Order: sequence, then C-alpha cells, then structure tokens
Amino acid sequence: MMMTMMIIIIIPFVCGFNGLGIENTDKWYTHMPNPVYEEGDVTVLWNEAVHTDREVTENRPDIIIKNKKEKTCTLIDVAIPADTNVVQKEAEKKLKYKSLCIEIQRMWDLKCTIIPIIIGATGIVTRRLRKNLESVPGKHSTDSLQKTAVLGTSHIIRKVLQCEA
Repeated sequence: MMMTMMIIIIIPFVCGFNGLGIENTDKWYTHMPNPVYEEGDVTVLWNEAVHTDREVTENRPDIIIKNKKEKTCTLIDVAIPADTNVVQKEAEKKLKYKSLCIEIQRMWDLKCTIIPIIIGATGIVTRRLRKNLESVPGKHSTDSLQKTAVLGTSHIIRKVLQCEA
C-alpha cells in the first residue's frame, strides 16, 4: 500500500514533465494511474510486465519510462524496507533488474538505466536518493515521499494495535 502511494505521487510528475496528459487532483491518494501513458515518442508504463525473447524472472519494475526520441529507457523501482535494510535494498534493486535492463537494450536498442527509490519505513534515506530522484523526469520532493512512508507505517501500526486514530 505504501509503495503504491509513493508511485501515485511520482507518476503525475513524470507524466507531466514528458507532456503526457494526466489529470491533476487534490486528492492524489484516491487516484489510481492508468497502466500506460503514451504521447509521441514517450511511453510511461506502471506495473506492467516487460515481455522479452529470453526468460527474465524479474520483469515488472514499478515504473518504466521509454523515450524513443532520446533512445533511453528508465526502470524505476520503489521500496520501503526496514530502516536497517535501506542501503542493502538499494543494491538489491539494481541487481534485481540488471538482466531485464540488458534484454531491453538488446531488444529495443535503447540505453537502459535502473533507478531505485528506497525510503525506510520511518523516513530514513540513503545518500544517493537525491541523485536518484534527480534522474527521474519531473520535480520530486524527498519530503513528500518520506512523509508518505511514515504515514503508511503509522497506518500499519494503528491497524496492528487496533487503535481508533
């Protein structure tokens, strides 16, 4: 749930930056993005599997931005691990999609990059998060992503403890 909320925050900025029509709403938390946004040479895929010639087990990153004009493909994967695993999870995500990235380069003839967006359950971030967010098209706020992670964690804790807050 928390990852979906973070993706819902990221998608409108990515689509808006690339000139893809996406409706802006004040209630972003109720919006579910379409699986595919396409405009001209840019395609943004959300939660879609990439079908390759060779078998790739990890073929469903959270967001895929395919830009045919610039000949680039960006794979974005979001995770909210325990705070002690933030650095480890970032390395894991890069390694996880490496074979998919190689297949995309081979099949689509596009330069592929993997961008992990990792924020700990209590808002802890790695040193590379700001650089990673700068690589994602659009304008992104580390604060809003951290806030989403912390609010999601508190929601889970309330449900577990069955609080009325």
